[in-house]
Amino acid sequence: MFLEDFFSHIKNQYTNNLPFVAYRKPNDSRVKAMLQNTDALYSTQGFEDKGFVFAPFEDSSQTVLIPLEHSETKCCDFNSLLLNNSSQNQIKTDETDKRTHVNLVQKGIESIGMKHLQKVVLSRCEAIPFSENQFLSAFKKLLQNYPNAFVYCWYHPKVGLWLGATPETLIHMSGNRFKTMALAGTQSYKDSLEVTWNTKEKDEQQFVTDYIESCLKPYVNHLSVTEAKTVKAGHILHLQSNVSGVLNASLHTILKKLHPTPAVCGLPVNEAKAFILENESYNREYYTGFLGELNVMETTSRNTNRRNVENNAYHSVKTVTNLFVNLRCMQIKNNQALIYVGGGITKDSIPEHEWDETVSKAETMKQVLMS
Repeated sequence: MFLEDFFSHIKNQYTNNLPFVAYRKPNDSRVKAMLQNTDALYSTQGFEDKGFVFAPFEDSSQTVLIPLEHSETKCCDFNSLLLNNSSQNQIKTDETDKRTHVNLVQKGIESIGMKHLQKVVLSRCEAIPFSENQFLSAFKKLLQNYPNAFVYCWYHPKVGLWLGATPETLIHMSGNRFKTMALAGTQSYKDSLEVTWNTKEKDEQQFVTDYIESCLKPYVNHLSVTEAKTVKAGHILHLQSNVSGVLNASLHTILKKLHPTPAVCGLPVNEAKAFILENESYNREYYTGFLGELNVMETTSRNTNRRNVENNAYHSVKTVTNLFVNLRCMQIKNNQALIYVGGGITKDSIPEHEWDETVSKAETMKQVLMS
């Protein structure tokens, strides 16, 4: 299918108020779509369904499902959309927003100082004027600008319109083998991956790694955890450890253990979540929830030589799940783009620096809103 035809299908789906998701997995050459054939609101409870899931931060039992059996699928190959990204305009942030967030961070640091928490992830929502009928333009820019991220555009007329480019895998499963990651720590990318990380960022990343390892140990055979390394996501750097193994439990069991991780909530998780719900001045909704392919069938060829087509018969079909944490995202609503950004707070956090980190992360979304 040609790229223009692919986006035409998405536009028609939105115009007809029908649910859809269009997405591209990290480092993939294909953009895919599931176009639901009615406006029914489906959900999944045990995560045994097939389709695309969209789960909120607070309660994954309210996970919305675009079912494979009630959808038409589309796929298109592309290399570059060749969009004009020459604009250097900046959207300024509000001083009131800054004061509010700095005060929130200070309250989090005080709670950590009183030993109520080890870490808490605090966020904010920033509203930018944006015409809803330009959502496809923003999606195309995300596809072009963030090839290493999971890029998506998700819509349900009874829920809303969301776009994002998230760098964080929640879980990848192929059969009973899984991969996940511990991603934390943030600094701006300045033409090199050779950077120095301070104690605050190292501790933050280690908190996440230790938590994931301890949660998964009872349910995993051959658990493997790599050393933390620096990775690039857009114009931002993070510390990342990879975790893998063989599951001996259901996907639903693992999701209840993993979501929300300390990377989007804090430690201890229940106490950090309670602090967030009590002190953040807005509803996160699907920000820091998760989304992605659920129990889809994927064919893998054992033939790596495209010219040797005779060997294409040797392939395997597996049930695959690819779920991502919903970061670097925005909701399009009432001709505004609601941009969601946050950061991990520890005892070593400096409120002004934490504000600067959210500003840097917000640029990921703001860049695709500029004409």
